[in-house]
Amino acid sequence: MAIDYTAFRQEVRDWLTANLPDELRAAGRTATSVFIDKEHTLAWQRILNTRGWVAPHWPAEYGGPGWNETQRHIFAGECERAGAPHLSPMGLRMVAPCIMQFGTPEQKAHYLPRLLAGEDYWCQGYSEPGSGSDLASLALRAERDGDHYVLNGSKIWTTHAHFANRMFCLVRTNREGRPQAGITFLLLDMATPGITVRPIITLAGDHEFNQVFFDNARVPVSGRLGEEDQGWSVAKYLLEFERASSYAASLFRALEDVRAAAAAASDGNGGRLLDDPNFVARLNSIKAQVLAIEATEARTMATIAKGGNPGPASSMLKVQGTEAQQAIQELGMDVSGSVAAADPPGVRRPGGNVQPVGGEFETLAAARYLNGRAASIYGGSNEIQRNILARLTLGLN
Repeated sequence: MAIDYTAFRQEVRDWLTANLPDELRAAGRTATSVFIDKEHTLAWQRILNTRGWVAPHWPAEYGGPGWNETQRHIFAGECERAGAPHLSPMGLRMVAPCIMQFGTPEQKAHYLPRLLAGEDYWCQGYSEPGSGSDLASLALRAERDGDHYVLNGSKIWTTHAHFANRMFCLVRTNREGRPQAGITFLLLDMATPGITVRPIITLAGDHEFNQVFFDNARVPVSGRLGEEDQGWSVAKYLLEFERASSYAASLFRALEDVRAAAAAASDGNGGRLLDDPNFVARLNSIKAQVLAIEATEARTMATIAKGGNPGPASSMLKVQGTEAQQAIQELGMDVSGSVAAADPPGVRRPGGNVQPVGGEFETLAAARYLNGRAASIYGGSNEIQRNILARLTLGLN
């Protein structure tokens, strides 16, 4: 039976209008990162779950809506249009596909329903001091002791670890042979004795990152995903989904925000900045890049829908998506001028009572710019992604 996509779009739009609260709309509209505070993202996740729309990319057998690529694209665009807060990608988009692919029946039955319901909030234990882009050099030790692994070491740049009750974590279980061969993938409880979370405050003044310390933390072997010493395969599979995040819908929305702000900003010569030919050329150049990203996302998600995985296209999207994001943020700083740097973090918090110096766009511009500097580094730096593309698509060594 053919799907009426116009009717589907209207259904999604009407539902969002009726069910997205103003408080959560404000949290999405004023976000300066892909990560929204836990209280807002989980509140929205629970609302979506009542409609069965919380995991658009999940197969129907695991609780997804069973949508095709066009429906997922429409849904993402309408969520951006409505200003809905982003859901945390760590659980639904990253570890969930790995549990589906590598998990035991018991792990699937336990974790997947909890992920949908928002009962578990996940963080990612990958990077370590000295082991960021060179992830294979990680050193967090996990020594087998009966039915447990005993963990000692630390993870760094762990986004939202201060909110999370679960972590998916790469640990070193073997030091012989190639570094990749001795890594194991664990699912663990953040309340485990011996785990300590310490904050890292960003340049934008936000508490998003953390360092996590493990001091003889005992993790059950039943929390292992896949086989011991084979965690590198799970990690690579997960990274394909992390890097293949959907960028186009949010980039289009960000471009429209810049365009609207430029229409109200002066060019310094008595006219509108939006009428300045050089500014318009930059804006249109980025729009062309975003259109290309949108086309690549459609091809990639169609591959996933047929049972494949993103492959090298995930690296391409990571590079193009994050660099387009940064270019838009630079335009936003140009539009905002010196006003962008005047407001403290308290101005940006939903419900805060600190009065801003400029308008909403100017208030958010600097924080978005500073936060966005990390986008071309996290998930594997863009330099690493270009090396992957050169090797896998061009056959270069």
